[in-house]
Amino acid sequence: MFTHFAGAENQANFFRITRQIERFNHALATFETEGLHPVYYHTSCSAVLLNYPDFVGNMARIGIIQYGFWPNKETLIRFTGDSSRNASLLRRVIRWKSKVMATKDVKKGNFIGYGTSYLAHKNMKLAVIPIGYSHGYRRSLSNNGAVLINGKIAPVVGTVNMNSFTVDITNAGKVEQGDEVVLIGKQKNREISVNSFSEQSKMMNYELLTRLPRDIERHICSSVPNA
Repeated sequence: MFTHFAGAENQANFFRITRQIERFNHALATFETEGLHPVYYHTSCSAVLLNYPDFVGNMARIGIIQYGFWPNKETLIRFTGDSSRNASLLRRVIRWKSKVMATKDVKKGNFIGYGTSYLAHKNMKLAVIPIGYSHGYRRSLSNNGAVLINGKIAPVVGTVNMNSFTVDITNAGKVEQGDEVVLIGKQKNREISVNSFSEQSKMMNYELLTRLPRDIERHICSSVPNA
């Protein structure tokens, strides 16, 4: 026997959630009276498990927290009292990376990518990354996103295409074809978190984690020291 609480991550829904808890308890008691004894009764998604721990039942169906992410910042603060403790309580299990496909020198005054969305204001060195909006890297990251190369922040320049985008590596040191590119995760002493990536691309954590296509190659590691 189970139910689902929509909006349990927000305190604004407290009244609605507590009413639903009352209804569920009443239904459970009715079942028991009729001789129907559910082996399992579960109501707890990730948000309920964290925000309503006294009403977990004997099973929980966690979702986003198994990936190491909080349902939202409000839940994080309610549970920990301090948003800075995020990293110490939940461990992220995703790292999204690619490789440099090509590098190119561009002179001042040239447009970069489709259309005229970016005009080189100086002589620049670019790297082409074989990831695009077909892989879940949204067009809203055009001239807005960033990746890590050589432990340096390399901003996206020009429009994100279907299966590629370009980044400015002028200040990233020596970059060659095949070098690692981190879209989400750590590289040396820098990090692009899912939260920061989601804010840049105007996506929720849930949306990002569920829209990465199945054809992106996955590697499962028993230990992820650099995640």
